[in-house]
Amino acid sequence: MSPTRRTSVKVMTGLTSLVIAAAGFAAAPASANQPVDEFAGPSHPYRHGAVPAKGAGTAAAGKRTANLKFGGGVDGIGVTTGAPKVYLVFWGSQWGGQGTDANGYTTLSGDPAGIAVRAQQLFKGLGTNGETWSGVMTQYCDGAAKGATTCAASADHVGYPTGGALAGVWVDESVAAPGQATGNQLATEAVKAAGHFGNTTAASNRDAQYVVLSPTGTHPDGFNTSGGQFCAWHDWNGDTTLSGGAAPSAYGDIAFTNDPYVTDMGASCGQNYVNAGSAGTLDGVTIVYGHEYSETITDQNPAGGWTDSTGYENADKCAWKGTGGVGGAQNVALATGSFAMQGTWSNDYNGGAGGCQISHPIVP
Repeated sequence: MSPTRRTSVKVMTGLTSLVIAAAGFAAAPASANQPVDEFAGPSHPYRHGAVPAKGAGTAAAGKRTANLKFGGGVDGIGVTTGAPKVYLVFWGSQWGGQGTDANGYTTLSGDPAGIAVRAQQLFKGLGTNGETWSGVMTQYCDGAAKGATTCAASADHVGYPTGGALAGVWVDESVAAPGQATGNQLATEAVKAAGHFGNTTAASNRDAQYVVLSPTGTHPDGFNTSGGQFCAWHDWNGDTTLSGGAAPSAYGDIAFTNDPYVTDMGASCGQNYVNAGSAGTLDGVTIVYGHEYSETITDQNPAGGWTDSTGYENADKCAWKGTGGVGGAQNVALATGSFAMQGTWSNDYNGGAGGCQISHPIVP
């Protein structure tokens, strides 16, 4: 992937983001370093990692054979080398009135599915309960030679989120979220959030990511429209291919995710993918949000981090792979609860041949 490409998470698969193509859409042929995604193409190069929705057919064999390679970094940034810090930004007055539940989580009256609490539980729980889902990502590093598929033990590896990744929650109800925000508007909101949280230097944002969550009924970057059948994507503010252009930042590079209200797309974005009935209503929320998180920390400024020869990121290669086993989606137990999560790509699995894994020892 070029330095200006963004990741998007397709329904059931993701490249730097889980772009989900709805069933019934045929995947277009991929050119060199371009993911198979009819929704990412010349007009949407920032939607990294677009993936066909489950049931639509995927190029699984092609995506799950080649190992990831280091992209050399963008602005000197390849991966998140410190403890990852996740800032949740609930964008728009449509989120409604705020409250606090018995566990201290922010609740919102305009959140019918309960996505806000579930997202807080997920990111607060990462790095707890001895979980090793995060361990898969720690094998990747900065400082490797461009094109390398392995890391020296002395390299700066992806950080483990010891004690939780959640660093802050902000409900920005100063204005209504746009009905169909551009990439530039999403990036601008992330930059605004960095200022809100007091992260006003490049150093304070080096290991941070801003998850911009849009309210139900909105269509950020065309989400849940005929031209945007994806679940989420991630990027950084300086990507000049963002719709509307790059967003200026006085605070250094800002990594952000476009996380729409994924339950608006139901099963196409993972509802009940792992768990049946009401227990699986928010499966897609944690699968998709976890997908983007894992891709951000391994490819913070796309595509300066780790991608394969076709541009797929670690979670893209394992999205909607199925359930159970070594690398399929399954429940992961954290101190804050049990969460449906997908496996991610491990270069050192299977004797170095690579493959999807749901668990891995923490490196180093």
